[in-house]
Amino acid sequence: MKYKVVVFGVKDTSENIVTYIQEKLCPVDLVITISPEVTQKNQISGYKGLSFLTEKYGIAVHEADSYFLTDEKTQTFMRENEFDIGISMGWQRLIPKSVLDCFRYGVFGFHGNCGYLPFGRGRSPLNWSIILGDSRFNLNLFQYDERADSPNVFATEMFSITPHDDIRTAQYKNMICSKNLIRKLLQAYQEDRIEIRRDSRDFDSWYPKRTGADGRIDFHARTREIYNLIRGVAAPFPGAFAMLGEEKVTIWEAHPFDEMIDFSEYAPGEVIDVFDGKPVVRTVDGSLLIDRYESGRKLQTGDLLA
Repeated sequence: MKYKVVVFGVKDTSENIVTYIQEKLCPVDLVITISPEVTQKNQISGYKGLSFLTEKYGIAVHEADSYFLTDEKTQTFMRENEFDIGISMGWQRLIPKSVLDCFRYGVFGFHGNCGYLPFGRGRSPLNWSIILGDSRFNLNLFQYDERADSPNVFATEMFSITPHDDIRTAQYKNMICSKNLIRKLLQAYQEDRIEIRRDSRDFDSWYPKRTGADGRIDFHARTREIYNLIRGVAAPFPGAFAMLGEEKVTIWEAHPFDEMIDFSEYAPGEVIDVFDGKPVVRTVDGSLLIDRYESGRKLQTGDLLA
C-alpha cells in the first residue's frame, strides 16, 4: 500500500499537528507512533496515545514496538509498503536509515535554538533556550539523515522568548511556527519542488540530555537563573524542585519578587514570609515569590529549601 503523507509522533503536540494537516491542508494517510507498553521503558513528557485518530479521521495508525523503530513488526511494515513524505513532531529519537530510505521525498522534522544549525544540536532545545535565558528561537524544518539535527534545512521561522514565557507558552509559539513551516513543505511537495539548503557556515554545539533530576534548584544561583529553570521545566515537563528535609517540593510557577529589600538575616532558600498561601523565598541576589507548588505539606516561614 502507498502512504503519501505520514506523521511520526507520540505527544499531544503530535495530535495537534495531525489535526492541523488533516483539517487544513491535506489528508494524513498514516500516523506512526509507539505502543503503550513502550512508554513504560521511556520517559516521555506530554505523551498521548494516538490510536484514536483511526476512529476520528479514518487515519491508519501503526504502533511500533520500539521507540527506535527497530522492532521486526515495524521493519516489515516499512519494507512491505510505499511512502512519499514524512513529518516528525514530538518524536524524540533518531529515525534509522532503514526507515528514512523508505520515503521518496524524505522525513522532515523540527529543531531550533537561538542560532542556526548545526549550532544547538541535541536534546530539549526549547527547554534549554529558556533555562539559558535566550530571547529568540530559530525553528528549522529540516530533512532527516542518520545524524542528529543535521543542517539540511528546508525553511526556518523565528519567534521571541519573553521573560513571561514558560515552556508551555513557548510550545504554543513553536506550534504556530511549525504549522507555517509544514504548510510551506506540503505545498512544495504537492508541486514537486522541495529544495534543501545543506551549506552552513555555523559550528557544531550540543545541548545535553535533560532528566527530571536536572530540575533541582540550587539556591546559590541568582534569581534569574532559578526563574529560568522553573519556567523552562514547567508542565508538561517534570517541574523544578527543592528539598525540605526529606520532603520534595515541586515549584510549578514562580517569579522574581524583590531585589532591594534587605533579606540578609535569612539564608538563601529560606521562606521569608507567606502571603495568600504564596511563599516568598530568599535568593542570593533578592527573592522569589512561589505562585504554585506541590508538596506533602504547606511551606511556612522559616522553612529552608535546599
